[in-house]
Amino acid sequence: MNPKTAREASALAQAVAKGARRFARKVEVVLAPPFTFLVLPTIASVKAGGLSLKLGAQDVFWEREGAYTGEVSVAQLKSVGASYVIVGHSERRAFSETNEMVHKKLLAVLKNGMYAVLCVGEQERKKETAFPPLVREELYEGLHGIPKPLLRRLIVVYEPVWAISGHGVGADKPKDVFEMTILIRRELVRLIGKKRAMRTPILYGGSVDEKNSAQFVGEGRVDGLLVGGASLRPKSFIGIVRSVSEMSK
Repeated sequence: MNPKTAREASALAQAVAKGARRFARKVEVVLAPPFTFLVLPTIASVKAGGLSLKLGAQDVFWEREGAYTGEVSVAQLKSVGASYVIVGHSERRAFSETNEMVHKKLLAVLKNGMYAVLCVGEQERKKETAFPPLVREELYEGLHGIPKPLLRRLIVVYEPVWAISGHGVGADKPKDVFEMTILIRRELVRLIGKKRAMRTPILYGGSVDEKNSAQFVGEGRVDGLLVGGASLRPKSFIGIVRSVSEMSK
């Protein structure tokens, strides 16, 4: 629910677009502002104005239309230029969003030709458990029954809740993230088949900043990052994009 005003959102988007433009050939950057800011001309221009950034939404409702006050549909998001949707973010799950709801949202997004960014992650850090049962459950219940051809637009984010900024623990260790990506991909092989699983990007989210981003992409072997608080600081966010770009040489 940031930034607070349309003016701040516009300035942030333009600053990020300008700074990230030089890295566009090596790094794909997607901005996912609150719904109200997606329609701002200055934010829409980062996509339409040739600045090589794409737009995403932080959530979606699974019904295409109807009397669902306060909800936003896939069709509405597509109409304003969004092509990505974050689904199952831990903050949504904290508001009682169930795996069944996440499944419905995933299916709606994928059926309508958009990219679904599925977030999974455990609440507490427990070293004695190599692959948290909750993560396996979120993957299985989110993806089961979805036709495999639709999954070519699936992106999975490992987002351990305990590592998110504000929880006092800090980011996960790159080597531990690498181990989790291996376990997640093995689970994806079981769920959606080896060919599709090996092509599914796996990202990391949780206290990502310009100081640790290169380590997560390098040592952690993730395909990208879901950036939280640092995305509200242009210099920090552009620093993350730069570091990821340098890892792609």
